[in-house]
Amino acid sequence: MKKIILTGGGTAGHVTPNIALLPSLKELGYEISYIGSYHGIEKGLIEKENIPYYAISSGKLRRYFDPKNFSDPLKVVKGYAQARRLMFKLKPDIVFSKGGFVSVPVVLAARHARIPVIIHESDITPGLANKLVIPSASKVCCNFPETLAHLPEGKAIVSGSPIRQELLHGDKEKAYTYTGFSSDRPVILIIGGSQGSQVINEAVRRLLPTLLQSWQIIHLCGKGNLDPTLHHTAGYVQYEYINEELADLFAISDLVISRAGANAICELQALCKPNILIPLSKAASRGDQILNANSFQKQGFSYVLEEENLSEDTLAQAVSSVWENRETYIKAMEESQKANAIDIIIGLIEDLRKKR
Repeated sequence: MKKIILTGGGTAGHVTPNIALLPSLKELGYEISYIGSYHGIEKGLIEKENIPYYAISSGKLRRYFDPKNFSDPLKVVKGYAQARRLMFKLKPDIVFSKGGFVSVPVVLAARHARIPVIIHESDITPGLANKLVIPSASKVCCNFPETLAHLPEGKAIVSGSPIRQELLHGDKEKAYTYTGFSSDRPVILIIGGSQGSQVINEAVRRLLPTLLQSWQIIHLCGKGNLDPTLHHTAGYVQYEYINEELADLFAISDLVISRAGANAICELQALCKPNILIPLSKAASRGDQILNANSFQKQGFSYVLEEENLSEDTLAQAVSSVWENRETYIKAMEESQKANAIDIIIGLIEDLRKKR
């Protein structure tokens, strides 16, 4: 029996590429296990896939001062001990890590057990968690050619991001039934990330009276961010989070407004959806989303609206511009389609397993 451990968590972007690999791994006869945190978003997402889930202690490693910086390293040490026990219990042939802080003890434990590890880095520059474990990896996959300059020569390969194949086959009729929308007006889908974005939510809601004159709006606003005063607004629906229905909602969406997390924008590219990217500001992040968005803008895939410049006027202008030039964006994305990331990563998994 071929065995693999998948790991990654903290945000949906650290989980959904793992989920995209599941059908191919199952087809090849792999026994799949998942190691994640106790209460992270990954737990619910993976358990829905009927994959054995093992929770370990996880602590966040921060670049800034926080009182938790004194306690979280102890959680990482505990997680490492738990992950080592799981390596000897599960005896995987290989580990695939999508990142996030829960992956750090897992990758380090795999190295201790001499189990080969493949890491996937989504952003142009590696995040702190992946920086810590890249030396322990056999191979590092990435989305952007620009990332190769930040990775060890000989380890890195541009694979692209694994995309859940069901996203490409949404059912429009199901989406119209689910939302109560009709096919006579175009649809904007707004995605603020798995945690939601207060800045985007507020800007969209202020602009609703204008947008709803021409558009129908699907608003994924994040947990705890529903606005009850808008529940019965014609042409507008809001959801905290969507999982199974996302493919259907994409199918009826004519324009997408999104954060610029690497996995999210790679999905938009694969779907060839005209889009407006509003990356997290550098004040609220390490700036990775800004780099991702700028790369997509240079390639002609996206319109970028920086968070600091977000207002009702600039958002309305962006929607108008993208809609007017939608065919140009679609053509650029269609012409850019890369090799299948799933095939590349599965090939690496098989090669390393056989060499071991």
